[in-house]
Amino acid sequence: MSRHPVVHTPVEASEWAVRRRWFCLAELADGIFDCPHSTPELTADGPFLVRSQDIRTGFVDISKLAHVAEKTFLDRVSKATPEEGDILYSREGTYFGIAAEIPKGLRVCLGQRMVLIRPKRSRLASRFLRYWLNSGILSRHLHGFRDGTVAERLNMPTIRAIPVPDFPLKEQQAIAAILGSLDDKIDLNRRINETLEAMARAIFKDWFVDFGPTRAKMEGRAPYLAQEIWNLFPDALDDEGKPVGWEYRPVGDFAELRGGKQLEKEKIAACGAIPVFGGAGIMGYTDSYNADGFVIAVGRVGAYCGQFFAHRGRAWINNNASLIRQRDQCNGEWLYCALRHADIDVIKKGAAQPFVSNTDVANLPIIWPGHATLSTLSKILVPLMVKAEHNNAEIDSLAQTRDFLLPKLMSGEIRVKDAEKAVGAVL
Repeated sequence: MSRHPVVHTPVEASEWAVRRRWFCLAELADGIFDCPHSTPELTADGPFLVRSQDIRTGFVDISKLAHVAEKTFLDRVSKATPEEGDILYSREGTYFGIAAEIPKGLRVCLGQRMVLIRPKRSRLASRFLRYWLNSGILSRHLHGFRDGTVAERLNMPTIRAIPVPDFPLKEQQAIAAILGSLDDKIDLNRRINETLEAMARAIFKDWFVDFGPTRAKMEGRAPYLAQEIWNLFPDALDDEGKPVGWEYRPVGDFAELRGGKQLEKEKIAACGAIPVFGGAGIMGYTDSYNADGFVIAVGRVGAYCGQFFAHRGRAWINNNASLIRQRDQCNGEWLYCALRHADIDVIKKGAAQPFVSNTDVANLPIIWPGHATLSTLSKILVPLMVKAEHNNAEIDSLAQTRDFLLPKLMSGEIRVKDAEKAVGAVL
């Protein structure tokens, strides 16, 4: 009798152009290790701890990882020490069923709800396995094997029995390389956007939060901006600690707040052209809209209430969010930046279900520097934001291409050589 589970192949695979053998994951792995079922104490530094939310994009988000003490780390790696090429897999909770590959040089242990998969290097390419585990066809297949009523989860026998199609190792590597080239471009765009975002934040903070140019003038320091920009800033701070002539004004002077409207669930899709904004940001896409232009939304209800989101173009603002409709579209980018620097915590209410009211947001004070300074800021900020928006559109397009190619390559409908040409034309 085989010690491996019976392989249940995905129903969708019956329509593949090329028939393939199937193995259960346990047959192609040197080990599948469950996490310790305890909550570790976190520390300020030390080895990393990876949790399900840290891999929700299909990659390890190192910037968000927590730390544990050395002793805790050693206790949690007693079964197996994660190493480069191993696969992290979330088995429970909001982000269950997501895989990420451990990068080189990352010293990490498993948090709760996590599984470590060590593929047999001679039979299964790590990157190929990650793409397969994150594929739509496998996600739909595993949907029927979920357990749990409060928190959805996959039990260990189900994970060990995950079906994996049999491809020659070189073909696995070729498929992973094609999809990986798209992911590499996506990652590059994201890193560029992080830089653009940091630049925009730094400029706004220096000018309108720290009042850097005015303070530099007061201290007799040399100008660090172009002279025509430098001349826009007052030479001193007033008794309130803001530049002379500037004033604090309520958000309501610049925008009208409108509560969102609930959209039926069946009208919300996983992808599309028009984003739907809920309390925590984009919750899906639809084909109708109730806002257009430079759209600013704020989450009103839930754990993320008080967060601001921006989108250029048509959008739907759902009932757990509000539209912040600018009275002057020329002020949109400044208003968005000002809102993100406003002290939103002072207006949050509710413990069990936090919320912010439209009235309280409208009454939030923000600094108003005058039209001339604002016009100059817009000439600097808008190109940065438009470039980031272009990159995001390209990210969406590349992700759709990747997700389109994966099942086609798996099924044999598209050959590797043809996919290489198609991707080469896109990049």
